[in-house]
Amino acid sequence: MDDPLLDRHAEALALFTERVHAVRPEQWDAPTPCTGWSVRDLVNHVTAEQLWVPPLVGEGRSVADVGDSYDGDVLGGHPAVTWDRAASAAKAAFREPGALERGVGLSYGESTVAAYCAQMTADMIVHAWDLSRAIGADDALPDALVGFAAGEVAPYAAELAGSGMFAPAVEPPEGADPQTKLLCLLGRRP
Repeated sequence: MDDPLLDRHAEALALFTERVHAVRPEQWDAPTPCTGWSVRDLVNHVTAEQLWVPPLVGEGRSVADVGDSYDGDVLGGHPAVTWDRAASAAKAAFREPGALERGVGLSYGESTVAAYCAQMTADMIVHAWDLSRAIGADDALPDALVGFAAGEVAPYAAELAGSGMFAPAVEPPEGADPQTKLLCLLGRRP
C-alpha cells in the first residue's frame, strides 16, 4: 500500500522498534526526558497506545468497550517482544482496506482513523527521541519524520501543553534546526 501517512507510520514504528531493541537490561529504570517516566514507563505508554488500535480501528469497539484493559503494566517480562506484537497489530489494523476512511471514537470524542493514525505517528516520533536520549542512542530523527510530526502537532501544540500531558513549549535557540524546533514546541529541551 502506497499512502504517505501509512509510510510515515511504518517509519515511526521501525524507528521506535529499533530503539526498544537497543535498551539494555540495566536501562529499563533509567530516567527519560518525560518528567517522572523511566524507560520502562515510556515504552509501556507507547506500547499501550498501540494495543488500543486493533480494537478501536479493526473491531470498531469504543473506548468504553475496551475499558481499562491497557491500564498499568502491559509489558510483562519481555518488553521488546510485547512491543513487537503490539506494533505489528497496530500497523495491520491501520493498513486494513478502507481503515483510514473510517470513524473512530476516542477519549476526547469522534475522529477519523486517519487523524488518529497521524496523532499516533507524531507521538511515536517524539517518544523515539525521548527513548534515544534515555538510552544514549543516536537521537537524530529522520527529516521526513520531523517534518511530518511538526506539521501534525503545530495546529494543536498549545492545547497539548494545556492538557498537562506535555510540558509548555520552550523558545528554541536562534538558528535551530527543524528537529530542535519540534522538540521545543513540545516542551523538550534538546
